[in-house]
Amino acid sequence: MQTESFSLGDFKLQSEEILTNAFLSYETHGELNRDKSNVIIYPTWYSGNHEDIRAAIAPGRALDPDKYFIIVPDMFGNGHSSSPSNTEPPNDRGRFPAVTPYDNIIAQHKLVTENFDIEQIKLVVGFSMSAQQAFHWGALYSEMVSAIAPICGSSKTSAHNWVFLEGLKRSMQADEAFNGGDYRDQPEKGLRAFTSVYAGWMLSQSFYRE
Repeated sequence: MQTESFSLGDFKLQSEEILTNAFLSYETHGELNRDKSNVIIYPTWYSGNHEDIRAAIAPGRALDPDKYFIIVPDMFGNGHSSSPSNTEPPNDRGRFPAVTPYDNIIAQHKLVTENFDIEQIKLVVGFSMSAQQAFHWGALYSEMVSAIAPICGSSKTSAHNWVFLEGLKRSMQADEAFNGGDYRDQPEKGLRAFTSVYAGWMLSQSFYRE
């Protein structure tokens, strides 16, 4: 297991904005075989990072590092890859540009092809927001990706999901301490409102009944 960082330089986003000095954090498990045919990619999900995925990777499991070379790229904004908290001006803090699943996959493709010289991917697996990235991998690089395994995720954010996410966002923005994302101290009121809203959406009625 190795944790590394891959430089993307000044990275052009889908919005046409430039993310300066961009980079991807990533972790690898297992060894790349001679013909580079044993590659699995497992991107991170919302609020997740490469450390959260370690529990799913073990000998004898589906994600077996004795058989596969597993790359776990951290998503932009998760605090490990380029994020508001670790990016220098002019893209720091509340000025960090909006990034999309498309941007993440373009960056991950650069990591895979330029850093590892990989031409074929056996599987892209993902959960929730990383499932959406798996769909994007399959759509953007269908000749390169043999299979995708999206778990509990959609290829496109539905209108209903968008309303849920907007509610979360606005609960944070309503706290004056949030200051458009350019805060020094934690916006505690906004965070409490955020978690209350999220708890009603994330878990099912049966969970609360039980």
